[in-house]
Amino acid sequence: MLQGPGENAGVLDLGDGLAVAFKVESHNHPSAVEPFQGAATGVGGILRDIVAMGARPVALLDGLWFGSPDFHFWRAVSGIGHYGNCVGVPTVGGATVFDPAYAGNCLVNAMCVGLLDSGRLHSAKATGRGNLVVLYGATTGRDGIGGASVLASAELSEDDADKRPSVQVGDPFMGKKLIEVSVELVESGLVESLQDCGAAGLASALSEMARDGAGIDVHLDRVPLREEGMEPWEVMISESQERMVAVVRPQMLEAVQAVCARWELPCTVIGEVTEGGALRAFWGGDVVGDVPAALLTDECPRYEVERRADPRPSRPRPQQRVELREVWEQYDHLVGSRTVRRPGLDAAVLRLRPSVRGLAVALQGPAPGEMDPWRAGAQAVLGVARNVACAGGEPIGLTDCLNFGNPEKPEIAHELAEAIEGISQAAEALGIPVVSGNVSLYNDTNGVSIPPTPVVGCVGLVPDVRLVPGRWRRGDVVLLATAPEDSLAAEAALIRFLWKAAPHLSLCHDVGTAGVEAALGEAAAWSGGLVADVDLPGDVGSRGAAILATSPDEVAGLGSRGFVQIGQVR
Repeated sequence: MLQGPGENAGVLDLGDGLAVAFKVESHNHPSAVEPFQGAATGVGGILRDIVAMGARPVALLDGLWFGSPDFHFWRAVSGIGHYGNCVGVPTVGGATVFDPAYAGNCLVNAMCVGLLDSGRLHSAKATGRGNLVVLYGATTGRDGIGGASVLASAELSEDDADKRPSVQVGDPFMGKKLIEVSVELVESGLVESLQDCGAAGLASALSEMARDGAGIDVHLDRVPLREEGMEPWEVMISESQERMVAVVRPQMLEAVQAVCARWELPCTVIGEVTEGGALRAFWGGDVVGDVPAALLTDECPRYEVERRADPRPSRPRPQQRVELREVWEQYDHLVGSRTVRRPGLDAAVLRLRPSVRGLAVALQGPAPGEMDPWRAGAQAVLGVARNVACAGGEPIGLTDCLNFGNPEKPEIAHELAEAIEGISQAAEALGIPVVSGNVSLYNDTNGVSIPPTPVVGCVGLVPDVRLVPGRWRRGDVVLLATAPEDSLAAEAALIRFLWKAAPHLSLCHDVGTAGVEAALGEAAAWSGGLVADVDLPGDVGSRGAAILATSPDEVAGLGSRGFVQIGQVR
């Protein structure tokens, strides 16, 4: 692990001088109020988090929890496709769940994966007294003011329409230029640090940059504006999209400005790095704000919320009512020429050019209808790791987005704590770190909280993308692999078996919550309609399981434990 929680994204060393940066975060309330722009700017924000680490984004994944495949759902799908397709980053996977419990408060979680030279990892921390603070990208307006406070930290109600001005408006073509400029600035060694200008705008970005003792003076009247008459506080907290902040040595400023000019991006010196840890804001030469940056970050007020176990009644598993191919076919999942395995079955696989190694990537939540928070957290981790393993990837790291209701309710605070413990124990059983993530709270509508919904992303290392399981073939033996008992250790052992066996399999598919029969149907559809004659086993219950297919000659090489033969492809 090169970078864990505390920066814009987590980073893992892949060897051979290459590293992967990845993170998942939410844009739930903006998407509930205005689904197209809410989902689109969620994609834009997670792209900038990856760029801020000095990485080039190479893949997007999205998690969508909606009440039904209604107008709001399809508008969110369109927003994701619009931004990702325009910016030229493939959307390769994710999860879609329809459940009436999310009818009033949808969830839109976006994950991004990026690649970088392991020796060029960038931090958001400001360093070097006298270095310049440079804002580049789009101009600043009033759109998005209150996105973090009015939307993200408040329950929804029937009066949501008046919150639409708090939803940011995205410009993916500006976002594409921002990616190219940022990557060039990092690769050319022109910047000392980078920071995304996201939630709470400059107020958040600059306080996070100054959190470790450095100070920053910002001259808000220098910020390029697209609206007249903006007040200093509006400039400070505007969440206008497609903006980045960089710390630049004075002697590098001209070169930085030249790169931005070539891409027609505004580039403005708005401040300088100081000492003492103070974040000071100026307007017309006068100090209009002065606060120790640490009070907005590591030393901000903390409090313990009351926790009380209050188990929710179990609910029936909701049924999907849409062909999900209609969703991912709206996304370009091949742009960038890295996609070896497309979306549709478990994890996608990206090639780490020029080698034959690859990355398996997936995003998943708990079983639909799950109300036990500990199980929800563990299920999300184990399910996404199985998806990665079924694509031939050894799971190496996790990122999580914790979607919960109002934590001021003791029963919701309990759910949050229990889900975190479930994630932690499952990750420890797998022996892999959680390196980044996001928390989305107050997901309530008219006082009713969503079910506990921790969403987990996973990346796995594929030794050879030429050996990734594909489709089953005529004459193949069909096997069922299961965890022998309902325990984290058994689940972890199954996942290790799957990624090690994958190079010898023609097909490997996780058995999801719909059961073995549904998984066999998905495998047949993935294999072009080629079906298998099987004797359906008994219900595997809540244990992890996977469908395997291989030629009869390969079965002996898989060992003798962990699977049973259930049929043959005809």
